[in-house]
Amino acid sequence: MIPMADPGGTAGPRHLIMSQPPVLITGVAGFIGNALALRLLEAGRQVVGLDNVNAYYDVGLKEARLRRLAPFEGYSFARLDLTDGSGIDALFRRHGFRTVIHLAAQAGVRYSLTDPHAYASSNLVGFLNILEACRHGGVEHLLYASSSSVYGAVTAMPFSVHQNVDHPVSLYAATKKANELMAHSYSHLYGLPTTGLRFFTVYGPWGRPDMAMYLFTQAILAGEPIRVFNEGRMRRDFTYIDDIVEGIVALSEKPAAPNPAWSGADPDPGTSAAPYRVYNIGNNEPVELTRMIALLEDALGRKAETILLPMQPGDVPATYADIADLTRDTGFRPATPLKLGIERFVAWYRSYHGL
Repeated sequence: MIPMADPGGTAGPRHLIMSQPPVLITGVAGFIGNALALRLLEAGRQVVGLDNVNAYYDVGLKEARLRRLAPFEGYSFARLDLTDGSGIDALFRRHGFRTVIHLAAQAGVRYSLTDPHAYASSNLVGFLNILEACRHGGVEHLLYASSSSVYGAVTAMPFSVHQNVDHPVSLYAATKKANELMAHSYSHLYGLPTTGLRFFTVYGPWGRPDMAMYLFTQAILAGEPIRVFNEGRMRRDFTYIDDIVEGIVALSEKPAAPNPAWSGADPDPGTSAAPYRVYNIGNNEPVELTRMIALLEDALGRKAETILLPMQPGDVPATYADIADLTRDTGFRPATPLKLGIERFVAWYRSYHGL
């Protein structure tokens, strides 16, 4: 669990809770991991961040994210690869983590068509190293990044964690589904509480440069055309980064518990007789890509030149998160309208690039 500093205390919310073991956040140079680390550090928690700072996308952006965390007294950084099992074990022994938030992974659907072995190394071998370290290190709650991609060929919407998701359409999605299965086995065998986080199209300041919003902004400002797949008919459940972070924090304080009503005769995919849960974290409001582009044009004050293209291998035409379980268990509700989120992203983009 991640108890926050008491805002009413004499030292205020930035006072470090030194009696608590630090929280481990893997992927701390990444978009979500960095924002989460900043949120916890500002609340007074100690954080150990882990990342290998690879070159999948702009290393300069990753280093700039890390510099946001460096001033905090309660922060330390381990430049470490997930496949380094002995290094991972040593880190766990040194810090005695009780909460682990595992967000590091080889990301990207399309790149999985080009370099599938990178996904096996990071997302399967790396995740196994995290599970083993949690098992032997006495971790009380492991939260880990899954993805809306696991829904694959499912067309019934909104996507629910209680649906079967055995038909992935990309290797990336398959590795994320495998993570959920691996987590369940450790929950069942060793009683390790695990919570899977199915993220839906996260965007916002400090976002990934391989994602549509960043790519479109970059192209529009450069006067270059943007490539729009599925003839612009893609629909995505765009979710603002601050909403994602609040969802993770809320879940971190509720370790997964067994579902006493779970039955092997009618198995519920989202829960278990073991301490295992899976949640969607999304905006619960899918938006057509053309609408997102229009809002982006408004925020930039420029029109986009579009090149309409067919669907790409591994992509799905729409995502739409059913967040009923998350709302019921944590009170989570997304609070950032897409228009406002895009305006904040554009303001950050201009500032970061000195425009």
